[in-house]
Order: sequence, then C-alpha cells, then structure tokens
Amino acid sequence: MPIFPSPPLNSHIRIVYQDSMLFRRKKPATLSGRLREFLWPRKGFSRGVRYLSMRVLRLSSSPHSIAVGVAAGAASSATPFIGFHILIALAVAYLLSGNLIAAGIATTLANPLTIPVILVATYEVGVVMLGAGGSGALTGEEIVHRLSHLELAHLWEPLLRPMLIGSVPIAAASAAAFYVLTFYAAKLFQSRRQVRRSGKAQHPAGSANGP
Repeated sequence: MPIFPSPPLNSHIRIVYQDSMLFRRKKPATLSGRLREFLWPRKGFSRGVRYLSMRVLRLSSSPHSIAVGVAAGAASSATPFIGFHILIALAVAYLLSGNLIAAGIATTLANPLTIPVILVATYEVGVVMLGAGGSGALTGEEIVHRLSHLELAHLWEPLLRPMLIGSVPIAAASAAAFYVLTFYAAKLFQSRRQVRRSGKAQHPAGSANGP
C-alpha cells in the first residue's frame, strides 16, 4: 500500500486545463476584434506578404513552374469571379504545368482590401473597351451591392459584360508581370541556396582547420 496516495483523476485534468490556459488570451476576442484583425492584422500586411513570398520561393520546383503558378493565381485574382479564384488558378496552372501550391498562394492577391479596386478597374476598363458611357463612375461598394441584390438578367449588360471584358487585359498584364518577377526571383533564390549548400559541403560544421 503506497504511503502517499495518488491524486484523483480530476486533479490531473485540472492541471492540464490550467497549463493550457497559459497559452490563451487573457480576454476573449470579440467579434469586432476578430473582424478588425482579419481586415487589418495587428502586425501589418508586410509580414504576411514576406511569409507568403518565402513560401513560394522555397517550393521545390523549377523557376518556370513556380512563375507559371504565380501568374495563374495573379490572373485569376484580377477577374470578377469572386469565390472561384482558386479553382480557376489551379485549373490554369495544371493545364500549363505550373506549380499548384504557388497558384493557390497567389490568389491571396484578391483580399478584402484589393477586391473593390479590382472590381472597379475591370468595370472601368470594360466600359472604355466597349465604348459605352455606362451609368457613371461606380465605387467598389456599389458594384458589390449590385452584384448581391440584382438578378443575373439585370446585371449582364450594365455590369457583368464590361467587367468580364475589362478583366481580360488586366489579367493578362498581371500574369505577365508576376511571371517575370517570380521567375527571376525564384532563379536568384535557388542559385543562392545552391551556393550555400556547396559551401557547407566543402566546409563541414564539425571540421577544424589544421595549422
């Protein structure tokens, strides 16, 4: 018979629970706080952009494959097909033998801050290409409101047709620009990584130089 009896089971549960509480927020996040964090992170967007950029550059694919994936994601993000960007990007990247992970990451170019700008840009370019005066300048909020409150038959001619036509040159320009940038960035990153690996192979960490 043990001298010191073992603690009851509920005490172990209490200890684990108290330990897990150390890693929780002191104050639970409110709905408005979560929404604000989603729209504008406390640490800014630059850190997220750098993180995603490094995720893309560290992919184990050729610079061309990575660049094709990013170009597919950038092109799909420049279209008004909100909610289908990642599906379009994956399909295009697959057909062009691009990296699917890079394509998915690149679709983050369409986010709550850029979507209104993209919608307005596609609409304005489409109106110019069609040579129509339109119904006056529209803001991103107005376009989103029309898309969510009108039927397709009422949206096609005044809104969707100009946006679809206007998205073609914007998507093509985005794809070309991001392909060039990503291709040379990935090529430079991989060449530097190869040099670092060659240096480590020639000078192992545990070796000591003799006199």
